[in-house]
Amino acid sequence: MKSRMMGWIHMDASYHFSISFIELKHSGFQQTRAKGMENFPNEAVIYVLGGPGSGKGTQCSNIVENFGFCHLSTGELLEVEANSTSEYGTMIQEFKKEGKLLPSEIVIKLLQKAMEKSEVKGFLIDGFPRNQENLTAAEDIMKIEPDLVLYFECTEEELTRRLLNRNQGRADDNIDTIKKRLQVYFECTLPVIDYYTQKDKVHKIDAEKPVEEVFEAVKCALSMLKG
Repeated sequence: MKSRMMGWIHMDASYHFSISFIELKHSGFQQTRAKGMENFPNEAVIYVLGGPGSGKGTQCSNIVENFGFCHLSTGELLEVEANSTSEYGTMIQEFKKEGKLLPSEIVIKLLQKAMEKSEVKGFLIDGFPRNQENLTAAEDIMKIEPDLVLYFECTEEELTRRLLNRNQGRADDNIDTIKKRLQVYFECTLPVIDYYTQKDKVHKIDAEKPVEEVFEAVKCALSMLKG
């Protein structure tokens, strides 16, 4: 079976990827060999989409613990990179303050490096693709076609409430930046969800329900992938 990961662009040798394996494990790169992974298609790829504050990170941790996927959080990978001394660190910080989405090139390089390090055959890609540019890069450069898209649906009001209550001291958690982030999300990411809906890839999940109920819905969606 030809791998869907073939055709990646060769990464520039000068690109400094500053995240070690241990850092990746705790900051955007989570993998485990949970019982039951063998029931999923080889190299299964699941996109996990939802607004900031929708709880998708929590559900990704539940999926990893119960099903053994490699969890790649683009947000956490970028957070680690932003706090590093790499060439992209300052750029990422500035984009976050403005509530803007980063160029796909940066996100792609981080994802590619993390996927190459993974020994687990199934990928749970959290927060990607966020816009049409990301989507095009995934299809044309990384040659990835998701088996499933989990969409954690949540109202703008609930997302705002959750982000304000999060109180993590992040530069992107003040009310003005939250509004910018949500505006970017609804303008850029919803068309991506519509695109995959037309391809019958999307499973919508009500993310405003209690965490346990949300995970039950997630398990129902994942059951469709099992062989």
